[in-house]
Amino acid sequence: MTSAAIARARAGDGDAFRKLVEPYLRELQVHCYRILGSVQDAEDLVQETLLAAWRGLDRFEERASLRVWLYRIATNRCLNALRDRGRRPKEYRAMVEPPEPTRLSEPLWLEPYPDVMLEGLGDVSLGPEARYEAAESVALAFVAALQHLPPRQRCVLVLRDVLGFRAREVAAILESTEASVTSALQRARSTLRSRLDAAPSEHGVLPPSSRERAVVGRFAAAAEAGDVEGMVALLADDAWLAMPPEPYEYQGRAAIARFLDDRGRRRGANLKLVPTAANGQPAFGCYLPDAHAAIAHAYGLMVLTFRGDQISAITWFGDRGLMARFGLPRTLPI
Repeated sequence: MTSAAIARARAGDGDAFRKLVEPYLRELQVHCYRILGSVQDAEDLVQETLLAAWRGLDRFEERASLRVWLYRIATNRCLNALRDRGRRPKEYRAMVEPPEPTRLSEPLWLEPYPDVMLEGLGDVSLGPEARYEAAESVALAFVAALQHLPPRQRCVLVLRDVLGFRAREVAAILESTEASVTSALQRARSTLRSRLDAAPSEHGVLPPSSRERAVVGRFAAAAEAGDVEGMVALLADDAWLAMPPEPYEYQGRAAIARFLDDRGRRRGANLKLVPTAANGQPAFGCYLPDAHAAIAHAYGLMVLTFRGDQISAITWFGDRGLMARFGLPRTLPI
């Protein structure tokens, strides 16, 4: 059936082509997201992949599966994107006089991924050599750690350890050798392991427990009341607060409390929170009340990471443009 559909697509049947590629669209977009860390870039790269596949269908020899062929196109488009300096902003609006951070990190261009776009990800067929569960591999700390790998190592690790492709398949995808793939994978695993060891723990696989849901509710209530002490009481002792691409990171209840106090004073109003979910983790769309009207304006997105029933990380994304991707409005009536 597939060969017949491919023949029709090669003859110019657009509907046949769409039916061929449709089963792979969601997993290809998540694949590009893992490598690029950006939902927008991932969407763009999937469209580029489909266009390249449509134009190059005559060159598809059917020696590998259509899925592997699409991954080959998508992965190489991702590598090209990572080489393209124009794709990523090189400047960002620096935070105004932040409190002294625990540490300064490299600016990290990372976006959260809406959970509604992850539906069905667990049905993706993983190869025999996959080392990570599908949901675990889109957790925020994992995707953030990937962004610190060199582009080729990043692609090798995702193809081998996340998707479970064999070394020879990855070598074919990257037009490389098995020896080169194996070497790159060893280096990537070592770097990723050190990054993840330093990152906050997160479940990223199982649905939140009733105790976690209760903590999320208490955290939201404290945040809307401007109760920093109440928010901090729900954190693990070694919790982190980060705000990519800002380089400032804060660890521990005292440091995070200083930061939250400072931001609250500068805002001059308490935030309104709307629950959502990102990267398999609880999240909130945050809104800042207007001083002159009965509305609140989109202010940013906050993602919580859990370890047990404690919050081990708060990750803040200040890009208001993210709200629409999560189905959140730009303003709220209050």
